Amino acid sequence: MKILHSRKQLLALFMPGFLLGVICVNLLAKKYTAEPGIFSEYFLNQFQTVKIVAREYLWYLLRLRLLPFLALLALSMTRMRRVAAALFLIWTGISAGILISTSVLSMGIRGSFLCMAGIFPQFIFYIPAYLILLWYCWSYPQSRWNRQKTLFVLMALALGILMEIYVNPSIVRAFLSTL
Repeated sequence: MKILHSRKQLLALFMPGFLLGVICVNLLAKKYTAEPGIFSEYFLNQFQTVKIVAREYLWYLLRLRLLPFLALLALSMTRMRRVAAALFLIWTGISAGILISTSVLSMGIRGSFLCMAGIFPQFIFYIPAYLILLWYCWSYPQSRWNRQKTLFVLMALALGILMEIYVNPSIVRAFLSTL
């Protein structure tokens, strides 16, 4: 029962951030979403024709995916671990709210499906890896870090990056070809 309560606390931090992101786009940044951006027809057509060089994309993804994880990991070893977890969840919620709201304002319901295609299948691996670290940050000292967590998190992040390099572009291209 204690685990269920703590999981609800993590969700209770993510959801207000998500709502804040949605409100931000709908009230404050609505005029900016009308401008051409990543959800414009031109950009989406460009994505379908671009050739992704796996080696270059790997280095980009390592910076993009591992730096936040390593920052949260470093903060998890300090007394600020719980605050870091809370701020990370709120920021993730805000980012998700902004992304989904912008996509829906630009493309309608197809935008939300594009967001789903954009995070699949790599987030099947990223989410558990981050949740284990967040769970550790939130429930310390009851929860301890161990080799099994380290191995699982490293494997999940590696599989997520591989999926994002080799599988996700094909999924997004397939979805964009239906538009």
